[in-house]
Amino acid sequence: MAKFKVIISDPETAKSRSIEVEGPQANPLMGRKLGEVIDGSVVKMGGHKLKITGGSDKDGFPMGPSIHGGVRIGIILSKGVGFHPSRKGERQRRTLRGNVITEDIVQINMKITEKPKKQKERKKAEKSKGKKKEKAARKEKGKVEPTAETAKAT
Repeated sequence: MAKFKVIISDPETAKSRSIEVEGPQANPLMGRKLGEVIDGSVVKMGGHKLKITGGSDKDGFPMGPSIHGGVRIGIILSKGVGFHPSRKGERQRRTLRGNVITEDIVQINMKITEKPKKQKERKKAEKSKGKKKEKAARKEKGKVEPTAETAKAT
């Protein structure tokens, strides 16, 4: 039975959350490749679209997007996932895992590419309601709070 730790990042809020998926819930992820966009209901986020961006295997080796299949292989890298050169022209042999999710993968990284439309509309409505309440509260007090420009003038 496969067990994955799925890290889901939200680029809009710059926050991420971790979800454990195992057993029959993990089966829809098996055989998927890096870069694929999947439905969020697989990881309990219905209505969202998620893109698989990376992952690592049971020994900590990262998944390489240029390596086809689910194999682990040692390749010479000049840049990219798993190696960041400190000098120009530097190359090193690094071990990477292939770009297909197998049972040897432990962690899967994903990012949200599309959110449900209802949720976006709700957030906009909440923001506009909050601003209207603030304006109404200021009018009731009868004061207008001084701005930076009026404070300097006095």
